[in-house]
Amino acid sequence: MDLVSKYQGVVGRVFGNENSSSNEDSYVERLLDRISNGVKAEDRRTAIVELQSVVTESRAAQLAFGAMGFPVLLTVLKEERDDVEMVRGALETLLSALNPIEHAKGPKNEIQPALMNSDLLSREVGSISLFLSLLSEEDFYVRYYTLQLLTALLTNSPNRLQEAILTIPRGITRLMDMLMDREVIRNEALLLLTYLTREAEEIQKIVVFEGVFEKIFSIIREEGGSEGGVVVQDCLELMNNLIRNNASHQVLLRETMGFDHLISILKLRGSTYKFTQQKTINLLSVLETINLLLNGGQEADPGKDNNSLTNKTILVQKKVLDHLLMLGVESQWAPVAVRCASLRCIGDLVVNHPNNRDALASKVLGEEPQVEPALNSILRVILRTASMQEFIAADYIFKSFCEKNPDGQTMLASTLIPQPHSINHTPRDEEINVSFGSMLLQGLTWSESDGDLETCCRAASVLSHLLKDNIQCKERVLQLELEAPMPSLGGPEPLMQRMVKYLALASSMKSKDGQTSSSGYLHAQPIILKLLVIWLSDCPSAVQCFLDSRPHLTYLLELVSNPTATACIRGLAAVLLGECVIYNKTTDSGKDPFSIVDAISQKVGLTSYFLKFDEMHKSSVFNSAKSAMPRKSLTRSNAASMAEIEDVDEKETTDQKSEDHPLLVLMFDLQFVSFVKGLEANIREQIVEIYSHPKSQVAVVPAELEQTSGESDGEYIKRLKMFVEKQCHEIQDILSRNATLAEDLAKTGGSGLSQIENRASGGSERVQVESLRQELQEATQRIEILKAEKAKIESEASNFRSLAVKMESDLQSLSDAYNSLEQTNFQLEREVKALKIGGATPDLDIEAIKAEAREEAQKESEVELNDLLVCLGQEQSKVEKLSTRLMELGEDVDKLLDGIGDETELPEDDEEED
Repeated sequence: MDLVSKYQGVVGRVFGNENSSSNEDSYVERLLDRISNGVKAEDRRTAIVELQSVVTESRAAQLAFGAMGFPVLLTVLKEERDDVEMVRGALETLLSALNPIEHAKGPKNEIQPALMNSDLLSREVGSISLFLSLLSEEDFYVRYYTLQLLTALLTNSPNRLQEAILTIPRGITRLMDMLMDREVIRNEALLLLTYLTREAEEIQKIVVFEGVFEKIFSIIREEGGSEGGVVVQDCLELMNNLIRNNASHQVLLRETMGFDHLISILKLRGSTYKFTQQKTINLLSVLETINLLLNGGQEADPGKDNNSLTNKTILVQKKVLDHLLMLGVESQWAPVAVRCASLRCIGDLVVNHPNNRDALASKVLGEEPQVEPALNSILRVILRTASMQEFIAADYIFKSFCEKNPDGQTMLASTLIPQPHSINHTPRDEEINVSFGSMLLQGLTWSESDGDLETCCRAASVLSHLLKDNIQCKERVLQLELEAPMPSLGGPEPLMQRMVKYLALASSMKSKDGQTSSSGYLHAQPIILKLLVIWLSDCPSAVQCFLDSRPHLTYLLELVSNPTATACIRGLAAVLLGECVIYNKTTDSGKDPFSIVDAISQKVGLTSYFLKFDEMHKSSVFNSAKSAMPRKSLTRSNAASMAEIEDVDEKETTDQKSEDHPLLVLMFDLQFVSFVKGLEANIREQIVEIYSHPKSQVAVVPAELEQTSGESDGEYIKRLKMFVEKQCHEIQDILSRNATLAEDLAKTGGSGLSQIENRASGGSERVQVESLRQELQEATQRIEILKAEKAKIESEASNFRSLAVKMESDLQSLSDAYNSLEQTNFQLEREVKALKIGGATPDLDIEAIKAEAREEAQKESEVELNDLLVCLGQEQSKVEKLSTRLMELGEDVDKLLDGIGDETELPEDDEEED
């Protein structure tokens, strides 16, 4: 009752006040009173007819009826089943209360009586169960109005109705039984089931268990397949609801009904040149069914891949590829939407399936003698179609065909044989039996004759698929040389250099007011850049070819810093520059990685360069990247608009607020975006590595610091000096680059401070600051090592000084002992002479005693001298080695030894005199 009170309050607000609403309100109330309390059946039937009429015409009456009328009419449906007219009238009145009045349009924020009434009726206890019970009534209109009533409730209150039906025993079964009823009721039941199965998985399971697939195909056969009406569309929509992201239901369909009935709908019957709107919608619906089968199920489903592989295999065995090629390639009179959907299905059919790829490669189209390979025909569609949608769909086939298919890539690349300029640019209408490669090369160079880069851009996209992750194809295409458009313009040039010319041409083709003169140029540069990025990836020879022409590097540097280019273009140009660093194996001056990094630092600035990556990832192209082409589900509400679209991309271009062409969002898928992000990480790391080390890294082997045999001391010292000078130059080079980095950081901190503060990651600044910090730490560590070595050497020098002083003291002691001995000897001689004079010892042999004493003293001194000389020899060797090391460190050895040994000169002279 509280809910009813709320609705009654709403009614009062809508009517304005009680006085203004009393007439309508009282009139509805009187009719309801006549229905519930009337004595005569005829009077009650008349009241229901009048009530149905006023509710159909008046929004105010709808609100009034919703506030008080549902219990009355539900009572009629419960208690007066025998009165068919009363039941019909009650159902019609309820249906009128749930349907919006089209002619009564009010403000957008005005209360919608139909929505409010649907919500109120679905809350009535037992109402849904009552309606389902009415489906068993014999009267046709009772069943028909009941189905319409359930459909209206489901449209306005889907969740509550789905929950209610699931709680009613055999509720879904009763609806399924309606599919076997008369055509009109069958069609209403079918529509109701399509609404019920869009989201509710439990209802989907019950419907499948009740054998809905067999009933669906039975109805389609009765209606005539793709030539049938809207019922075929409803059948296919119901089937798509059941198999969408559900591998188990797909397996059940495959094993019970098979795919023959499904593929038969694709067959063009009657006039193949006539495509009505309904026929187009039916074909789009069955193509969506095939696409769902090729998808296999939900991403998280472990059986998804196996199920998808099985579906692909069986569908090709059932010749679905022939029908898809007929619709997508050969039937150029078919609507664009049908052709595009068929081409996308072909791409899904061959991706990651070797046998299906081989089947596509072996297909030929046309009739004898005018037959050509299917891949050639698809390439012609890419180069010639006026529809962007069709170009994207056909390009997706080559992407799927070349993915993880090196043999297929090599096969297509082998046909790339340059033709003479006159043959290569024959009119398109005269192309007969042209090879795939010749047609692709013709598309790449077609802009030379008409000045339009659109065809070149599309051919470049196909070429990028041929080169992706295939070094052999990259090397092969690298050898291609194209003739100049005119002999006066020079000789042949590599295909890569021609593509760089077209890249520059795309940026210059603008009108006088600065606007792009053709819609194709908005995406030509990014697609050509994408080709070059893929081409140079992991291919040093391609990098070498790109750098062989010096203007290429100059142009890229200008493009990176070009303010008029989009963020996507600047970012891709920065990635291309980075590839010239990380995949560069040349040592030529001006082309080596160090020179390129220096050029980036001088012309762009490393901070600004790294910012280009962040800006690129924030662009709409990279933000909107998806893993697969977006597929919109086909329903009754959007079917007509999807069937009539000729080229949605061209229409969106004029309304696109982004600076990038909407086509690029579809061309730059999630796989390519992830590939670019991986390259970016390697580029940052490699540039920091180059800035952290000298240009010419000298690997110093410890043996080189030792003196070689046969090398004089002067030569050895000279060689060490040259080594030290070389290291000094490299250190100066590092300091110079560090100064450049510091200057960049200073500029960023000044003028671009607000930009850096707004950036969430600040990745490029942190990389450069970290690089500077690492270099500072390395320099500090080197200084500490040198200080430690110097302290060690000074300590050893001090020890040698102490040892020299000790040796000097020992020598002094020895000299004193020798002098004392000489004095003793002299004194003895004097005593001997005195004795001789005095005659006290005539028998004493004086000379013999002197000789004996001298001999003993000499022996004793010789032993001590020998020991001392051995010590001196050992210490002299150490002194020489230390002197050499001190000279390497820049110490003045003579100054350190100054004053040592002066005190020893006098005793040595005395010894020589003796």
